[in-house]
Amino acid sequence: MEVLMNNRWKVEKPFVFVIFGATGDLTKRKLIPAIYALAIDNLLPDNFYILAIGRRDYTSEIFQNLMEEAVKDYSQRDFEKEVWNGIKGRITYIKFDFSAPEGYLLLKKHLDIFSEKGIHNHLFFLAVAPNLFEPIIIELKKNNLLSEGNGWKRVMIEKPFGENLEKASELNNILTDALPEERIYRIDHYLGKEMIQNILTLRFSNSIFEPLWNRFHIDHVQISIPETVGIGSRGSYYDRTGVLKDMVQNHMFQLLAIIAMEPPVKLDAEHIRFEKIRVMRALRPFPDNLSDSEIVLGQYTEGIVDGKAVPGYLQEEKVDPNSRTPTFAALKLWIDNYRWQGVPFYLLTGKRLNRKNAEIAIQFKESPGVKLYSDYACAKPNILVFRIQPYEGFYFQLNAKKPGNYYEMMQANMDYCQTAEYGNNSPEAYERLIMEAIRGNNSLFTSWDELNVSWRYIEDLEMKLSRNSVPVYPYPAGSVGPEAAVKLMENDGRAWWNMDNSINFCTRRI
Repeated sequence: MEVLMNNRWKVEKPFVFVIFGATGDLTKRKLIPAIYALAIDNLLPDNFYILAIGRRDYTSEIFQNLMEEAVKDYSQRDFEKEVWNGIKGRITYIKFDFSAPEGYLLLKKHLDIFSEKGIHNHLFFLAVAPNLFEPIIIELKKNNLLSEGNGWKRVMIEKPFGENLEKASELNNILTDALPEERIYRIDHYLGKEMIQNILTLRFSNSIFEPLWNRFHIDHVQISIPETVGIGSRGSYYDRTGVLKDMVQNHMFQLLAIIAMEPPVKLDAEHIRFEKIRVMRALRPFPDNLSDSEIVLGQYTEGIVDGKAVPGYLQEEKVDPNSRTPTFAALKLWIDNYRWQGVPFYLLTGKRLNRKNAEIAIQFKESPGVKLYSDYACAKPNILVFRIQPYEGFYFQLNAKKPGNYYEMMQANMDYCQTAEYGNNSPEAYERLIMEAIRGNNSLFTSWDELNVSWRYIEDLEMKLSRNSVPVYPYPAGSVGPEAAVKLMENDGRAWWNMDNSINFCTRRI
């Protein structure tokens, strides 16, 4: 049962949050701080519990104390001892090896105790390495822990969801053999970010935008997720996957689908997912003969980031010194449907770049007045920008007359910084994702149909890349990326928005 309080849903039915991989970074940096934030906002029932499962030799008391420090270190909210004490006593740590069948008997005993208290709802979160997804799901099914009787049973699973279509399909078969699609919550944390949800609100609740959201008024769309970090300790995994599978196949395709989708019949999971899949299926395949006018790949070399010298990709731990795995990609995509025919979608993402502002920039077509009136010759295009991270907000670029006794045009910028406006009250992605999984709303999660379509598209692209021997350009860490990526836009008479990171419309007010 859920109760609407001040336009916020409070969960009233009790549940058990079961975390596999409780001693890992994700749990201490995101999951427990998210639970703490939901408790501060009074969105959780009075009788919820956490079963934390790990392989380290901890007692419940040791784990509780570690999580208290994690909340102090990583939560956006101020630490309130009374709130934390209400959570702390509800955490039980269980030690067992995820591949050991006897561990699941122990887990079942704990859950049976909660069932005797009338708590039958279980949310399983797999914060573990991908190779452990399969054995955990198999054991949960074998021990009848995913069967719904008196309460619901749901599974949240982290990316990566497979390393290719074949492995993703195998994992999906194991999942759907254990529980139905509607009880599987595949996480793409970008979908939990406030500004992504705000895109739909801005578009569908304001009459000025939706009539312009088409090929007649929009010149092009840019989706950028640059990162200043390298691959860290993920060398072995990243060298097998690369930027197309690590970022484009999931995060970037999800953002593209949300921007480009048709208005759904309802703002629920079924209808939103349906429209997103339609966009993905309308993506035009890349030509057989690829060139730098469609895609540019790169790999970072040593350089300077934030004033510090950093190694190149080939010097990173567990990376093949002769690897050609790309860490950067710039792509030009086309959506072959009535709304977007002829409008290019430019995607850019990469490691060790000069900025980390994830943004979607929508550039509108030139006004007829620019050509009709000589006074407007220096007018700049209207641009609507959604900043997704690290600070959230949106920005609208307009033209106006500069005050004075003579005519001069100026750029008038309207911006809204959600982070500055609401500060720590703007929830982090995992707060929202956990809350929606408890509510049973999977509209912010990725369906198998979406993954299936995106994997097929990326694998088709990678096959064409291998046939064409497309170059992987080196670029210095801390730069904007390969020069060829800049030319990809310049050759179309366009430019990447804010590539030099000079427009910080949100940070100046924080």
